[in-house]
Amino acid sequence: MEKIKKYREHNNVHVAQEKRFAIQGYEGSFHQVAAQQFWGKDIGVICCDTFNEVIKIAYDPNKSNGGVMAIENSIAGSILANYNLLWKSELRIVGEVYLEIRQNLLVNRGVKLDDIREVHSHPMALQQCLKFLDMYNWKLVETEDTALSAKSIHHHKSKHIAAIASILAAELYDLDILVPDIQTVKNNYTRFLILQTKEVVQAVPDANKATITFHTDNSRGSLGRALMKIADCGVDLSKLQSLPIPEKAWKYMFLADMEFESMDKFDCVIDSLKLVAQDIKIYGVYKKGETIEV
Repeated sequence: MEKIKKYREHNNVHVAQEKRFAIQGYEGSFHQVAAQQFWGKDIGVICCDTFNEVIKIAYDPNKSNGGVMAIENSIAGSILANYNLLWKSELRIVGEVYLEIRQNLLVNRGVKLDDIREVHSHPMALQQCLKFLDMYNWKLVETEDTALSAKSIHHHKSKHIAAIASILAAELYDLDILVPDIQTVKNNYTRFLILQTKEVVQAVPDANKATITFHTDNSRGSLGRALMKIADCGVDLSKLQSLPIPEKAWKYMFLADMEFESMDKFDCVIDSLKLVAQDIKIYGVYKKGETIEV
């Protein structure tokens, strides 16, 4: 998408000392909200067209200090393509953010509900707000990004068009939040991974979570034996996801998110799994994220 590339060239001008992180989408997106929740509001962002581009820029220390990537949603489930990107990369998980997805009806200053004729946003955001939108006879226009919709109505001074986007987008583009929290499902969270290169990753003193992948020999009970090793070490398995192994038809690896009270217990898991599993890869040892309302 050339729009984001031109936007990035025009807007991403930062002082040399500022930390910058690659995100998918435009400024004001939920990816930027997640980045700020983890790193603080003074960071800069590099807006990317795709998650693949996020991975590439996050891996280049000359371009960024890392990246932020959505990995699963409490309603829609895992983003399997992003797990595949993570598997192929050499990036490491240094943290996570569970962000409540709150959609808001944004308008230019002074615009009222009766003035609105159209509502613009990403198709997913429109779908998330259909219960509210069905109360009005508005034309729904799909766009490529929630934050871009907000930027567009601000730029064009639209008096009859509203956007659905984040609170951050309203702040960045000087828009009124005409109706907050219009999403149909109020308990909707997206999990974002915070990624950096292994060269800059430092040990997290209070780490209590890790993400790994492994595969077994597919013999009867092989996965069960691996899971028992995890349990025997006193570690909780918070997520288990099977993923196709690229270029190996009908072969699968298992991605595991594990939570533990001490690093000794995690070390026990890795040592024990080596007896019953192959190709164990550690993607990160980090602190478990908490659900955040914004």
